[in-house]
Amino acid sequence: MRRLIGWVLLALLLGAGYVALTQPGRLPLRLPWNQAATRPETPAEVPGPAPAGPLGDLSGAALRAAVARQPISIQALRARTYPGSALTVRQTLRAGVNYSRQVVSYQSDGLRIDALLTVPRGTPPQGGWPAIVFNHGYIPPAQYRTTERYVAYQDAFARAGFVTLKSDYRGHGRSEGEARGGYDDPGYTVDVLNAAASLKKDRRVNAKRLGLWGHSMGGQLSLRAMLVDPELKAASLWAGVVAGYDVLATDWNPPAGKRRTLDALNRRFLRALSPNASLRELRGRPIQLHHGTADKEVPYAFQRALADDLRAAGQSVVAYRYEGDDHNLSRTLGTALRRSVQFFQANL
Repeated sequence: MRRLIGWVLLALLLGAGYVALTQPGRLPLRLPWNQAATRPETPAEVPGPAPAGPLGDLSGAALRAAVARQPISIQALRARTYPGSALTVRQTLRAGVNYSRQVVSYQSDGLRIDALLTVPRGTPPQGGWPAIVFNHGYIPPAQYRTTERYVAYQDAFARAGFVTLKSDYRGHGRSEGEARGGYDDPGYTVDVLNAAASLKKDRRVNAKRLGLWGHSMGGQLSLRAMLVDPELKAASLWAGVVAGYDVLATDWNPPAGKRRTLDALNRRFLRALSPNASLRELRGRPIQLHHGTADKEVPYAFQRALADDLRAAGQSVVAYRYEGDDHNLSRTLGTALRRSVQFFQANL
């Protein structure tokens, strides 16, 4: 993973993912403020000067400007365009019970991104089928295969009459580009937003009835994408890495027997960089959360943190707690899938 360019560099842990097969790598947090200095380190590539004066004197305007310079920030992502492209069929797969399955590709940042597309059989409703951008969790890119993992999850939505598109993300499977991680690089989020834009171009899809489903790292990608694109109507997030960056920095897999801490300015910066700082801009679009209390990869506390943030921002949220269940909700999968399907039926 690459570090953020700016006077605070964030190298958060690689996303916990589909742990049935693998444990993701971890990277330590690096926050190179020099506590003895009166100004932060300034890499040569930073656009514009670093703020002068004592660290505690950073004004709200300067903080917002610093955050906006980070490519992963909501502000920077909103400044980009997401044209997507027509979906190009690469391979036709064995059909599901009542839907077709194809490996397709679309364009994102000039890269070919592969994805698994399902389309219901039969006559679509007026305006087209509702659709779900399906965002998987961390899987080591070299191990990722388009047609593996999440089969039961995607099948549940496809059977219920939704078009689904599971993006491989750049650097995964046969997708072009470099896999740089989902937290301190914008690439995966850009791929998700271009996936949504590509679905909007498809005549079989109702562009006004698009939602997002995300697991683990895909939960954060979905939340960020929803804040960037106001046309995405609803999101169901499972075991998501969805606490604020300030919480992730201190509470996600700290070294045994040690406690990570942040000084006040780093905490403010990471908080402002988080999608959680922009939740008021959901403007009532609903979020549904699912998390198991025995999740060893992503703490259940992260769901509580996002739910609290959403409520504080006056937003709609329904949060389900699965006592004793794991990162993949293996014990209560049927119940969680049924709730997600009903959520999208009600909101798309």
